[in-house]
Amino acid sequence: MQLLRRLMPRKGLHSTKFFAWVLIAPAAAYMCLIVAWPLVETIRLSFTNSGLGIEDYVGFANYEKLLSSRKFPDTIGRTFYWMFLSVGLKLILGLIGASLLAANLKGKAAFRVLVMPPWIVPIAIGCIGWLWLYNGHFGILSGVLQNLGIIDGPFEFLAYKNSAFYSAIVTDVWIGTPMITIFLLAAIQNVPRDLYEAAYIDGASRWYRFRRITMPQIMPMFASMALLSAIWTFNSFEIIWILTEGGPRGGTTTLIVDTYKTAIANYKYGQGATRAVLIVAILAVFSLLYLWLVNKVNKKYGDEK
Repeated sequence: MQLLRRLMPRKGLHSTKFFAWVLIAPAAAYMCLIVAWPLVETIRLSFTNSGLGIEDYVGFANYEKLLSSRKFPDTIGRTFYWMFLSVGLKLILGLIGASLLAANLKGKAAFRVLVMPPWIVPIAIGCIGWLWLYNGHFGILSGVLQNLGIIDGPFEFLAYKNSAFYSAIVTDVWIGTPMITIFLLAAIQNVPRDLYEAAYIDGASRWYRFRRITMPQIMPMFASMALLSAIWTFNSFEIIWILTEGGPRGGTTTLIVDTYKTAIANYKYGQGATRAVLIVAILAVFSLLYLWLVNKVNKKYGDEK
């Protein structure tokens, strides 16, 4: 600190600005090193045919090849379907769970603790557990369905395109719901009790109090969790890769999984970088949407408070 003071000009506004720049310089350098440079390098690679031992400039050929591919519409459609279905289920279950945990029930502290394990347990460990559950020969799910007479024999959940896709959705929802539940619970607990007491005295039903008091009060948090969860789910890789590696027959291949397969598995770094740039562009749109929607919701419901 004494060295910085010696380097600073002694007087005037310039001294304050110089000192501020000196303080943020390490963080700015760090961000440039781990964010800006890899992003610029990825964009550069997207204009080449970079692979094992080769790298020639090809212009927009990678982008044209990607956008004209017959698999691309299916991949991008599957990615958005994965995101919207998973996020929708997380929000619904998270809101229900938060409402129940906020109620005056005996043992609610224990239930709050029991909500946390799916979120706390490492994703790889949780997915391995689900791999056992989905196994057709010794998995509990197949065994229960057979005992109930719903299926005649062992059923491999991860061996078919549709069942594998929805099985991955269930696993992703199981992992992501606790976080949304905890955040929404915190928002519900911050709602002033006076509002509920006044509505109760006026004869308002539980559904009316939830619809007209709880939801408007927690809407900023609800919108934030919706958009943040959408960004995280769109970019989710571990769950799908551990369960199915994008199979069977591409049935669970999302854009992020396709990027990994192209760049790492097939050593097509240029084409993989093209997909990565597309993901960054899509997530940038989500980020702008997030900032715009959160600002709008905060203004609307902040005025009502």
